[in-house]
Amino acid sequence: WVGRETAAFRLPPSRLALDPADAIRLEHDGRLVDLRLVSIADAEARGIEAVRQDRATYDLPPGDPHAASLTRAVVFGAPDALLMDLPQLTEDLPAHRPLVAAHAVPWPGEMAVFRSPATDGFELLTTFGSRARIGALVSDLYPGPTSRFDLGNTLVVDLLTGTLESVTDLTLFGGANALAIESAPGLWEIVQAGAAELLAPGRYRLTRLLRGQRGTEAAMGNPATAGARVVVLDAALASLPIAEADIGIPWNWRIGPASRPVSDETYFGQAFMPEGIGLRPFSVAHVEQPWRKPCTPGDLTIRWTRRSHALSADSWGGLEVALAEELEAYEVEILDGAVVKRSLTTATTSAVYTAAAQTSDWGTLLGPGDTLTIRIYQLSALVGRGAPKSVTLIF
Repeated sequence: WVGRETAAFRLPPSRLALDPADAIRLEHDGRLVDLRLVSIADAEARGIEAVRQDRATYDLPPGDPHAASLTRAVVFGAPDALLMDLPQLTEDLPAHRPLVAAHAVPWPGEMAVFRSPATDGFELLTTFGSRARIGALVSDLYPGPTSRFDLGNTLVVDLLTGTLESVTDLTLFGGANALAIESAPGLWEIVQAGAAELLAPGRYRLTRLLRGQRGTEAAMGNPATAGARVVVLDAALASLPIAEADIGIPWNWRIGPASRPVSDETYFGQAFMPEGIGLRPFSVAHVEQPWRKPCTPGDLTIRWTRRSHALSADSWGGLEVALAEELEAYEVEILDGAVVKRSLTTATTSAVYTAAAQTSDWGTLLGPGDTLTIRIYQLSALVGRGAPKSVTLIF
């Protein structure tokens, strides 16, 4: 109805800026009227034709009030996750349980671990909420001495998050600054570092090393190459609550944000079989060499010293380390190159390689100038053979 009201009037040339479709407001009968110009005829005065309009007609309808700030959607990617079968690290963690370490940016707050013996039917095993300090070797790490400080090697690592710092020897002997280095797929050497030097953001040079801790000396790489995974061993690692009966069973695992379903693309998948490394006997030590004492050809008694994987074995107060097994038992393999010529079994820290067995294996008795390569295992009722000790005896 408003558009039916028209107006015609003249304006002076000074109003040349007005064009058709412009909206103006004029006073008429003591009130302001909104008009839209329809046509303009220019002459000595500008002849104007206009139509009345209602400004409110052209206004946008009111909408919802604007938020004070925009909410940013958080997008998660698949975590960098590692499943680790390690020796027992603390008394509060059952020895047979593997560990999981995970890192993600942004951190979702809580990670879930699912498993299945097949490729579907995953069941929730556990959740955890701590981000681990995961990194990689910057340069190769070569083998070094065990049971004393390795002062010749330098360990340079890049960490994705977290820091490292130097510690005193006393603190180091208490288990501080422990790292696991994956020298080969699934094979981890535990190293401790007394001195840590920051080289660049996230990059550390670690020295004053203790190598092959907790019986992992056989896992030293030759070398462990640059790029090998490194995990700082602390409370951020989660223990996977599996049963001892699960050892030796291949499982498929999925790890990802607990807020997402297990089928989500933010989950990391991996096949992993727990081996119960924490239950495996350590290798034996101090295998006695025949040349150290006078002997004559005949029965050969092979002697060694037992080690224990029990954490209590680190005590200096006991007369003998704990057995940590139901029964004490060993196997000794007599080797000819890679071929096992004979296996001996014993329930003590010695085994007798009889003269008759020597003659049967080699055609003669072993004597001065000869060598004999052997391999010794301590046995476990739960996981079978422990870590091997290979040595060449010299007569």
